[in-house]
Amino acid sequence: MSDAVQTGSVTAVEKADAAPSQGYRLWVLFVLITVYTLNFLDRQIVGILATPLKQEFGLSDAQFGLLGGLAFALLYSTLAIPLAWLADRISRVWIMTVALAMWSGFTAACGFAGSFAQLFLCRMGVGVGEAGGVAPSYSLISDYFPKSQRARALAGYAFGIPLGTAAGTLVGGLLAAQYGWRTAFITVGLLGVLVAPLLRLTVRDPKRGGLDAPAQPTDGEKPKAPAFRDVRETLFRKPSFWLLSFGAAASSVCGYGVALWLPSFFMRSFGLTLSQTAWYYAGIALIGGVIGIWQGGSLADRFGAKSRGAYPLVPAIAFLISVPCFVLAMNSGWLIGQVIPGVSGDSWQALALAFAIFLIPTGLNLVWLGPITAAVQHLVPAPMRTTASSLFLLINNLLGIAVGIYYFGWMSDLLRPWFGEESLRWSIYTGMGFYLLSSMLLIAASRTLKKDWVE
Repeated sequence: MSDAVQTGSVTAVEKADAAPSQGYRLWVLFVLITVYTLNFLDRQIVGILATPLKQEFGLSDAQFGLLGGLAFALLYSTLAIPLAWLADRISRVWIMTVALAMWSGFTAACGFAGSFAQLFLCRMGVGVGEAGGVAPSYSLISDYFPKSQRARALAGYAFGIPLGTAAGTLVGGLLAAQYGWRTAFITVGLLGVLVAPLLRLTVRDPKRGGLDAPAQPTDGEKPKAPAFRDVRETLFRKPSFWLLSFGAAASSVCGYGVALWLPSFFMRSFGLTLSQTAWYYAGIALIGGVIGIWQGGSLADRFGAKSRGAYPLVPAIAFLISVPCFVLAMNSGWLIGQVIPGVSGDSWQALALAFAIFLIPTGLNLVWLGPITAAVQHLVPAPMRTTASSLFLLINNLLGIAVGIYYFGWMSDLLRPWFGEESLRWSIYTGMGFYLLSSMLLIAASRTLKKDWVE
C-alpha cells in the first residue's frame, strides 16, 4: 500500500503517526485481547477434549502430550522469528490478520481429521498461523501505550489467556459433550475467521517508538528497520535476556502443562464428567487468571518505577507461593477430611474447597506475563521490539509448550504402574520443581535488569 495515498489533506502515514486518543488506544487493546482470546481458545481446546480424542484414536498420555505440545509448538516457535522480522518492516496488522484467519481455519480443519497423523498435521497448521499473532501484538501495544502504562497494557492483553482458556474449556467441553469433539473444533475455528476482518479494518499501525522519544525529523522516508543480526547481537549479549527467557520458560513448562492436563486430572481424580469439568475448570481459569494477570501488571508498574528489578522479582515471589497452593488444592479431600471426618474427595465440600484454593496458584501462575514481557520490550530500542519478542517467545514456547505438555503426559505413563489412575496427580507434583527453578532465574534477572534496560 503506497504511503502517498491521501486522506483529505492528511496522508495515511501522517494519520498513522498522529498520537492516538485514549479511547482509540483502549479500542485497539480490546481488539487485540479478542484476537489473543481466540489464539488461546484454539490452542487450549485440546485440553478439555483429551478424553474423547484419546478414545477416538487410542492414544496414551505421552502421545496426547505430543499432540498438545510438539505438534503445535514446533512451527509456532520457529516461524515466529521470520514473521516478527517481517513485522518490523511491513504492516503488523496485516500479518496478524492473515495469521488469525490461518490458525482459525486449521482449527476448524481439526474437526475433519480421520487419523492421529491428520490431527497432528492440523495442529501444526494452527501453530503456523499463531506464529504471526503474539510478537506483533506486543510491539503494537508498546507503540500505543507510554512506558508508565506499558506493563498494565501488556497485562491487559494477557487477559486473552484466561479468557481463551476458559472459553476453550467451556465451549469445547459443552459442545463435545452434546455434539461431539468434531463440532467443537469446527465451531471455534469458524469464529476466528469471522473476527479477522474486524482486526484489519479497525486497527492501524502506529509510529514505531513514537511514545518513547521526541519525533525525529525525516525526509519523508521511513527509518530503515535493523537487520536481524543487529537485533540478535544487541539482545544476546545481555544476561537479563537469557535469565528472563529461561525463567519464563521454566514457569511455562508448568503453566502450559498443568493448564492442558488439569481437565484430565479433574475427571480422573475428582470423578467429574466432561460437562462438569468444562464448567468447573473454566471458572478457575477465568477468575484466577484475570486477577493474577492484572495484579502482576499493576505491581510491576508500581514498583518498577522505583526499581527495574521489580519486573522479574514480582513473578519470582508469585511462583514460590504457588507451589504449596497447587499441592493443597489437589488434596482438598484430605484437607476437608481433617475438619469434617468421613467427607470423601469427590464431595461437594471438597470440590468447593479445591475450586477456591486453585484460584490462588492459577492467578499466581500468570502474574509474570505483564512484568516479563514489558521488561523484554525494554532490552532493545523500539525498532527491534517485534524481533526481540519473537526470540524471547522462541525459548519460552519451545520449552513451555513442547516440553511442558509432553512432560506431564510422559511422566504420567511412566508412573502408571505404581499409581494407576492417580499417576497424573503424581506427574503434576514432580512438575512443581520447574516453578522453583523459574524463581531462582528471575531473582538473578532482578540483579542484572537495571544495567541492561534501554530507556
